[in-house]
Amino acid sequence: MPDYEPIMREAIADARLALASGDVPVAAFVLGPDGTRLGRGRNERELTGDPTAHAEVLAIREAARARGDWHLTDCTLVVTLEPCVMCAGAILNARIPVVVFGAWDEKAGAVGSVHDLLRDRRLNHRVEVHAGVAAEECAGLLLEFFRQKR
Repeated sequence: MPDYEPIMREAIADARLALASGDVPVAAFVLGPDGTRLGRGRNERELTGDPTAHAEVLAIREAARARGDWHLTDCTLVVTLEPCVMCAGAILNARIPVVVFGAWDEKAGAVGSVHDLLRDRRLNHRVEVHAGVAAEECAGLLLEFFRQKR
């Protein structure tokens, strides 16, 4: 398995930028086969008023635009939080073969916590998942955000 920790640390730094708009600090990158960033995103639901403005969706949209093709069949998605059902659907639809995430989401996770859509054998596309990369740091950022909200 490649060492995903350096890119996850970059995603964590990007996630901190979401704090300025009051958004949950989550960030994602779509990497091409050579490791170049084709897309990046961070949560912007509060900033834009768009319920679909999750980090993964924004990164996938940017990568598809950069490629001129929605088929991201040789890409890797790196995200600081386990994807939700909506984001897992976007990953499957984009045909992304590898997903790397940091913190588990015990309330809304769709990659092993609550659901496991990316590896569901009933679907025609399954994804290789690398979970828990820099998990403590990713989770700590989220815990601090929600502590301050309460």
